[in-house]
Amino acid sequence: MIHKLNTISVEQNRVTTIVLNRPEVHNAMNAEMIAELTTIFNSIKNEKEIRCVVLAGRGSSFCAGADLNYMKGIAEFGFEENVKDGKRLAGLFKSIYDCPVPTIALVHGAAYGGANGLIAACDIVIAEENTTFAFSEVKLGIAPATIAPFVIRRIGEFGAKELMLTGKRFKADEAQKWNLVNHVYNNEKNDNPLDAILKQFESSAPGAVKETKILINTILGKRINEGIETTSELIAKLRASDEGQEGMTAFLEKRKPNWNDH
Repeated sequence: MIHKLNTISVEQNRVTTIVLNRPEVHNAMNAEMIAELTTIFNSIKNEKEIRCVVLAGRGSSFCAGADLNYMKGIAEFGFEENVKDGKRLAGLFKSIYDCPVPTIALVHGAAYGGANGLIAACDIVIAEENTTFAFSEVKLGIAPATIAPFVIRRIGEFGAKELMLTGKRFKADEAQKWNLVNHVYNNEKNDNPLDAILKQFESSAPGAVKETKILINTILGKRINEGIETTSELIAKLRASDEGQEGMTAFLEKRKPNWNDH
């Protein structure tokens, strides 16, 4: 099923594809796109059949960041409205980060400014090797504020300092070095790993995948001793679950588990 909204299109299947659809402005984010993306990602928690979400961009770029005309217009509304708008943008990144199923960003062309917030909030990032990245905010007299919690969590303190403080442009290979990108591919070689990754998700128990994503996010906020209670309770729950019993039985019986029947 394909839904075409004003700034994005959504093909909703077991693998749901969300495409930024403002190619005439390199998919720059305005208030409407932020709202549409947030609504879609928040709605996924209610969709039982979705196994994975792919976020991509139509046209020559993944995303050029925030639409500067929109940013300038918001600035004229005063400080309080500016703060509300910043929270809406941060809420978008949080809705992607909290998505209950795996999220994959498929990046090409350019990823500037706030586009890196979309990327950093995703679980896996695949970039075409000629993609140009930049934390360009400092070149515009502003800071990469709302994306910072997600980017720094992904690339660490000193990667953030080099990339955010310089605002320099860099390619996919360097983005991979900083862990902003997981996989780099070449269009001409047709070596995009997306299909292989999706097959791995298809062969994994969907409930266990969701629980593992929650586990990772939970453990990141705890000390080791604090995590022991949480992890012990989780493994006890999953061993006794329908999926856990089916997965272990299928392995012992040398057959595929029932979630592979689709």
